[in-house]
Amino acid sequence: MEARKSSAGPLAQAYAALIVYASLYPFAGWHDQGVGPLEFLASPWPKYWTAFDLVSNAAGYAPLGFLLALAHLRKGVAAGGVSIPRAIASATAVAVLLSLAMEALQSYLPARVASNLDFGLNAAGAFLGAAIAGGLERAGAVDRWSRFRVRWFVDDARGALVLLALWPFALLFPAAVPLGLGQVMERLEAGMADWLSDTPFLEWLPVRDVELQPLVPGAELLCVTLGALAPCLLAYSVMRSKPQRAAMALMLVALGVGVTALSAALSWGPAHAWAWLSLPVGVGLVVGLALALLLVALPRRGCAALVLAGLVLHLSLLNQAPASPYFAHLLQAWEQGRFIRFHGLAQWLGWLWPYAALAYVLVRVSRGEAAPRIAQ
Repeated sequence: MEARKSSAGPLAQAYAALIVYASLYPFAGWHDQGVGPLEFLASPWPKYWTAFDLVSNAAGYAPLGFLLALAHLRKGVAAGGVSIPRAIASATAVAVLLSLAMEALQSYLPARVASNLDFGLNAAGAFLGAAIAGGLERAGAVDRWSRFRVRWFVDDARGALVLLALWPFALLFPAAVPLGLGQVMERLEAGMADWLSDTPFLEWLPVRDVELQPLVPGAELLCVTLGALAPCLLAYSVMRSKPQRAAMALMLVALGVGVTALSAALSWGPAHAWAWLSLPVGVGLVVGLALALLLVALPRRGCAALVLAGLVLHLSLLNQAPASPYFAHLLQAWEQGRFIRFHGLAQWLGWLWPYAALAYVLVRVSRGEAAPRIAQ
């Protein structure tokens, strides 16, 4: 039997790349500190550690182990299956090698500390995640998901499913506008100016005649509407039936609201979890959901085309507005506090998700639609 391409492989690759970024951030001050890259393995147990350190290091690698094991199991379907212990061992080994490389490289970064405790916790977390994937496979949960996927989604849905799985994690990093992913222009200009300072190329950068202006309530409402509508239409572009699309729209909007509230609670405190829900934002969420429900009958290729147009407008509006000073202060808190451990994981997803979605739907629209396969 021909196995459908699993989303676990691309998700594992993306997660591994984000682990690399989070482990080596801020990528500054590289030098030989007179310590061998593997000496941390024989070092004494760290004197200072917190419960947060223990949980975060184990939990950080558990999804990687889970996704690697799941990808290995799904890859073996076409060959008649693969043993669960082998998949767990393979996934754990890959994750352990990645953790070993990250800890070794941290010995060259003065802002990071290579630790045998971190390494052990990373390995344990990866094994736990891989074991959970093996347990789900043994219990038949993975096969049930495969049957569910066949009933709900078209065969070539892997790219959209990966993007939809990453979307809530992208929302965890605080955004100046709720659901407003991809607002990078202001920080990109500042970064380019800093990078090109003291060089003749600095004069090549464009100079604004007018400073960026904050979004008016109507523009904010439109941004929120498009931010809620885009993942719904992306899901529609790979889904089979109208009732399934309506259920997915309700779930995605509810998920977006919940994750945004969680982000606010992590950033400002639980008492301010709903401080972002202003009148324009609330109306934008309702309008976005209403439009999603009205468009459940749109053909899949038309949904992809609307995602393309909506994201272009969404990004254009967001990147013509500045981040507020209060928002800039909030970002500084994320980048200097304990959230630094998840800085790369959430920030880069928040920046890049809409551009990755643009690339995906552009390819999907340009290549046309394959003939559907009847679900068994």
